[in-house]
Amino acid sequence: MNVSQETGRFLQLLKALLLQLICLLAVTRNSSAICIERERQALLSFKKGLVDPDDFLSSWKSSEKDCCKWRGVTCNNQTAHIIKLDLRPVITYSSDIGISCEPLVGEISSSLLELQYLNHLDLSYNVFPDIPDFIGSLIQLRYLDLSYIGFTRIPKSIGSLAQLEYLNISFNRFNGTLPSQLGNLSRLHYFDLSFNMDLMVVDNFEWISHLSSLLHLKMSQVDFSKAVNWLQSIKLNPSLLSLYFDACQFPEVDSSSFSLGNFSKSLRVIHFSGCTFHPSSLPLLINMSSKTVDLSLSDNQLKGLIPDSFWGLNSLQHVDFSWNQLEWPIPKSLGNLCSLKSLTLSKNNLAGSVHDLLLGLTGCTMNCLEILRLNDNKLTGSLLDIARFPALRVLNLDDNQLEGFSPYTFGHLSQLAVLKLARNKLTGSLPESIGQMSSLKLLDISSNGLDGVISEAHLLNLSQLSQLDLSLNSLSLSFSFNWIPPFQLDYIKMRSCQLGPEFPWWLQRQTKFSHLDISNSNISDIIPSWFWFLPPNLRYLNLSFNSISGKVPNLPLKFNSFPGIDLSSNLFYGSLPPFLSNTTVLNLSKNKFQGSPSFLCTVNDSVLSYLDLSNNLLSGRLPDCWMNLRNLIVLNLEDNDFSGTIPSSMVSLERLRSFRVRNNSFSGELSPSLRNCPKLTVLDLGENNFSGAIPPWIGENLTSLVVLRLRSNEFFGKIPPSLCQLEYLQVLDISVNNVSGAIPSCLNNLTAIARRGSSYISTSYFVYYFDTSFDGNGDSIVKIGADYLDHASIVWKGWEHEYGKTLELLKIIDLSSNKLTGEIPREVTTLQGLITLNLSRNTLAGSIPWEIGKLVVLESLDLSTNHLSGEIPRSLADLYFLSVLDLSKNNLSGKIPSSTQLQSFNAASYIGNPELCGAPLKDCPKDNTVEQPNSGGNEEEEWFERLWFYFGMGAGFIAGFWAVLGTLLLSRSWRFAYFQYLHKIGDWICLTIALKMDKFQRRLRS
Repeated sequence: MNVSQETGRFLQLLKALLLQLICLLAVTRNSSAICIERERQALLSFKKGLVDPDDFLSSWKSSEKDCCKWRGVTCNNQTAHIIKLDLRPVITYSSDIGISCEPLVGEISSSLLELQYLNHLDLSYNVFPDIPDFIGSLIQLRYLDLSYIGFTRIPKSIGSLAQLEYLNISFNRFNGTLPSQLGNLSRLHYFDLSFNMDLMVVDNFEWISHLSSLLHLKMSQVDFSKAVNWLQSIKLNPSLLSLYFDACQFPEVDSSSFSLGNFSKSLRVIHFSGCTFHPSSLPLLINMSSKTVDLSLSDNQLKGLIPDSFWGLNSLQHVDFSWNQLEWPIPKSLGNLCSLKSLTLSKNNLAGSVHDLLLGLTGCTMNCLEILRLNDNKLTGSLLDIARFPALRVLNLDDNQLEGFSPYTFGHLSQLAVLKLARNKLTGSLPESIGQMSSLKLLDISSNGLDGVISEAHLLNLSQLSQLDLSLNSLSLSFSFNWIPPFQLDYIKMRSCQLGPEFPWWLQRQTKFSHLDISNSNISDIIPSWFWFLPPNLRYLNLSFNSISGKVPNLPLKFNSFPGIDLSSNLFYGSLPPFLSNTTVLNLSKNKFQGSPSFLCTVNDSVLSYLDLSNNLLSGRLPDCWMNLRNLIVLNLEDNDFSGTIPSSMVSLERLRSFRVRNNSFSGELSPSLRNCPKLTVLDLGENNFSGAIPPWIGENLTSLVVLRLRSNEFFGKIPPSLCQLEYLQVLDISVNNVSGAIPSCLNNLTAIARRGSSYISTSYFVYYFDTSFDGNGDSIVKIGADYLDHASIVWKGWEHEYGKTLELLKIIDLSSNKLTGEIPREVTTLQGLITLNLSRNTLAGSIPWEIGKLVVLESLDLSTNHLSGEIPRSLADLYFLSVLDLSKNNLSGKIPSSTQLQSFNAASYIGNPELCGAPLKDCPKDNTVEQPNSGGNEEEEWFERLWFYFGMGAGFIAGFWAVLGTLLLSRSWRFAYFQYLHKIGDWICLTIALKMDKFQRRLRS
């Protein structure tokens, strides 16, 4: 017995020793093993057919024998065979172009067939012409990612990969028929064919039911419009857990072929967002599975009522019906989903009482609901019943018509982390009970009518608060001087609140904010020195529209990102500090800064895209370092005292869209450096001392111009005909110069002015900067920019105005105060979109074109102080929108055409034309001539003629009267049309009177 025990122990010890020996040998072999030579050669052959701009394959060298150490290559630890090839490039992100990478470009070589043990292949985000047919011979593949490449064809051979478990061919350009051989992939767990817009699924989708192991199916943005029985095929798949069919095109579902009971036992996630379904399909989609956990049917143009089809869906946790046209009321079954955690009904047509809506959710849903999004509807009333939802973490009611809340509304919502009530009609004061929500992280009550005082009591227990938006209310913040906030805010927006007049000292304790907006907050104070120690994570700072004074110190600040900074419309003074150049958006306009903007030369390759230094006391020559500012889109230097010429380095500003330097002291000829700015849409050089001829390259190179303003300079010579090539030009102002010669007849080629409506090219630009916004859950979303709406100073009806939102609607030609000669070209009258035409104070001769009445939307016409002659065209009376007219100081003659329009102007519009007569000037001589009675003729003949005249008039009246009346009595349709016509005549008379009264009132005000 003892011998056998000893023998057993010896055998066990021997086995242990042998096992350790085997492991040791394996380790020894692995440490010395290198990859298989034929596989190494296959990779080198593959590399030869590739262009590698990022040197991704730099480690793939013929001198390196062990390919298992090459980048992207993984070998089996025991056999040294290559089992994994991951060639996805490094993906980077920049504020300029967003997501980018340096892909491999070339052919997928057949040498890969040597990798007989390859089970993982990732070629995504590269550039290859097509998926090769031999891909089906890599029969060991279990993982295949060919996404983001741009393939156009799916080979049938891909159906031969019987071991495949993961297949991602999303974000390509497939077209034609989806091969049914995909149904052979019986081991497939994950299949992603999303975002292939040209893909057509024809005949049927039956092969999907053969993928018996499939768990996750993603086919978003695929065209199923010709698919037959696609929904039945999904029904037959026994294992499917998640279904993502967002933004697809489907044929109308025949709901009669299904029972309304659910037909899947496995589906947990159902996403059909951005599709178009008939409302009758909605109950069927809701009941696809009794096990559904996540149901999204957003953005499907669904109309009408939400069907009461949620009974029995006890597993449902997330429902998203946003971006539809669903109406009130919500179904009772929604209130009995005892597992429901998230309900999103935003951006619909829910118009009713928020109290009644919340009452419909007070079944067992009330106790479990955590996220409720009802924003962008038409809900009314007061928020009284929200305390019934104790588990609520996110409540979004932005963009409704809510009017108030109870003082005790928020006191019991201890779990609420996100409260969004922006853009409603809330009035009154904010209840102090809001300070009892100890879990609150985001509070947004902006753009309401709230007033009263925000005190320390409102914020006392909000220790987790990180985002606070009180903007655009009439709220006043009143805190004691020594108050220490219990929170550290990341996002502070208090625009148009009352924080002043002293600078808010409680901000000294806020050291981690990334976004601070206290613009227009009535602060009239010297900015404290501690404020400039800004957090390194700053993304956006706005102190504009206050009366804050002081110097901006030069601090050695380094931001983690490049923020947007707006200090405009304040009283800051001193020189411009260099640290401000580390920004993407910088607005220092309307202050008292002095000196030169030489700080721009302190940084190389600046990311600055928006720079506004206008309305300051800056002077001297511009620095010649604009090659460092290649990302500039908007540059505004107007209303300063800059002098000298435009620097030659501005030739580097190829992205510049807006360049405004009006009202400075620039001189000399216009620098040709600007000819290299082809994207310019606004060029304002007005009120300077530029001289020389207007360069022809403006019309030849700056073909995107919408606004060209050269007003009040010393340009001379002729108007270059190349300006007529500016097809997008809407504002042409060359007034107050020394330009001579004739007006080019080619002005009719200014296409944008010739047509009515707004510009083809927008004067709103996207400028880059980092900012943070928050979604419905309160999660931060990093934005990389915003739209900037350009402005321009335009002389309109004799007055200079700043135009922004309506700039694209202005269509103006102002050539006044020059030395132009010749006649007004008739081609000008084809510019039917023209609103203002000013040719005054020149030496133009000839007559006013008779076709002037074709300028049907013209509102202002000034032809004064010229040598025009002849009569005033009668068509001028047809310009019903004309409100400013000046024809004075010419040689016009004859009678002013009689019309309500032309007689409404006072005599000043016509004076200085000695031979012109008629209202509102003196009467014309022939108007006072009295006709003499006829002394000759036969009285009897005259009596006979009068008799026939009266007889004919009476007979004609009777015939005409009964012809009309009889027709109206006998024909109902004629009678209806006649009285409808009378209504239109009445409306026209009322509208005409209203317009005239409005014009009369404007004249009284002026």
